[in-house]
Amino acid sequence: MIKQPLKGMNDFIPKDAAIRDYMISKISEVYRSFGYERIYTPAIEDIENIDNKEGGENQKLIFKILKRGEKLDKALENDEFNKLADMGLRYDLTLPLTRFYANNRANLPLIGKFIQIDRVYRAERPQRGRDREFYQCDIDVIGNKSINAEIELITATGKALLTLPIGEFSIRINHRQILRASLLKMGFNENDLDEVCISLDKLDKINASGVKEELLAKGYNNDAINNLINFISSEVTLAKVEELLGDNSDLADLKYVINGASELSDNKYKIIYDFTLVRGQGYYTGCVFEIASIKFGGTIGGGGRYDNLIGKFIGENIPAVGFSIGFERIYAILKDSNFKIPNQNKLAIIYKNDYVTAMKFANNYRNEYQVSLFEFPKKMGKLLNRIELEGYKAYIIYDENNETNELHVIEGN
Repeated sequence: MIKQPLKGMNDFIPKDAAIRDYMISKISEVYRSFGYERIYTPAIEDIENIDNKEGGENQKLIFKILKRGEKLDKALENDEFNKLADMGLRYDLTLPLTRFYANNRANLPLIGKFIQIDRVYRAERPQRGRDREFYQCDIDVIGNKSINAEIELITATGKALLTLPIGEFSIRINHRQILRASLLKMGFNENDLDEVCISLDKLDKINASGVKEELLAKGYNNDAINNLINFISSEVTLAKVEELLGDNSDLADLKYVINGASELSDNKYKIIYDFTLVRGQGYYTGCVFEIASIKFGGTIGGGGRYDNLIGKFIGENIPAVGFSIGFERIYAILKDSNFKIPNQNKLAIIYKNDYVTAMKFANNYRNEYQVSLFEFPKKMGKLLNRIELEGYKAYIIYDENNETNELHVIEGN
C-alpha cells in the first residue's frame, strides 16, 4: 500500500487544516456581510458541460471519468476513443454555477449572489500554489446587468483579503471589448483577435520585443503589429485609450468601475487599469480583473463578466459576473510567513482520576475554550511542553477531591 497522497494532492495535518478553516471563516464572514449566500454543486459534471471551448486552456486539463460496463465495452469495440468518458471532474466553479442556476432558476432570487468555496481538479503539472486538487473561493452575481455589480465584487473581495495578513496587493482591471476595439483600430482582423490576445497576455514574461516576434511568426499584418508595439511601449492610460477610440460607452463604464472601486478601497489597496490584462477563459464578455500580490509574486485571484454563459443552457442570456480568490496561493503566503491563528483559546484539562467526572468538569469551560482532556502523566514537564507547542492558552490539573482546581495560564501563548 502507498501511504503518500497522489502527486498534486495533499494531506493537511490539524494545525494546517485549522489555518484553512480560519481562511474560509474570515472570507465567508465578509462575503455574507455583503449579502452573498453559500451554495454547493457536485464535483462531477456531465462531460458535455465541461468539455467545451468555454473553458479555454483548462480544456486540456480535465480529469475524465470512463464509462462503465457495457457502454465502455461498446465504445472500445467501435474504436470510439473520443467517447470513452461520459463524466468529468469540474476544473472550476463557474461552469457548474451556470448549470446550477439554469436548473434552479425558479427557486432563486431575481438577482442571485452566491458564495462557492470548494474543491476543483485539473490534470496539470503540480507547482507552488498550483495542485491537481485545490480549493477555489468564488463570489458571483447573476441577474444584474448593472456595472455596479463589478464595483461590489471588487470591494467585497478587497475587504475579504484585508482580513488576512497577506501584505500589499492591488486589483488590476481591463475590459475585453475595449481591448478588442483597440486591436481592431490598430489594424488587426476580427478573426485574429483571440490569438493576438494570447500573445499580448505574455507581455510580462517576454516583453514587447517577444510579443512582436511571436506575432510576426504568426503572420499578422506588420503595420498592425507595429501599431500595437508602439502603443504598449509606454504606459497605457485610459486617456491614451480614449484618444485611440474616441467616444466609447464601454470605456465610460470602465472609468466608472475604476473610480467607484478606488473610492471604496479607502486607499488600502490600489485599483489599476491594465490594457494588457486578458484572462484566459473565452467566456468573459466585459470587465475582467486580477489580484496581484507582492508576497506571492504573482496573481492570487481573478474574474470578470460572463453574460453569455448561462444562455448555453436555457437559450436566454442572463447577466453574470464573478470574482475568484486564489485560495491555495493565499494559504501558501500564510504558511510561508508562519501564520498563527489569533485568539485561539485552547484549554488542557489534565485529570488524575475518573474520566467521566473530568469530562463533566470540562463542560464548564467549553463556551470559552476549546477543551481537550489529558490523563495525568508520569512526566508532567514533558506534557506541559507538548501542550505549549500545540498552542494551548492554559491548563488545569483536575482532581475531583480538590475544590479549587486552579487554572494556569501558559505564558507566550
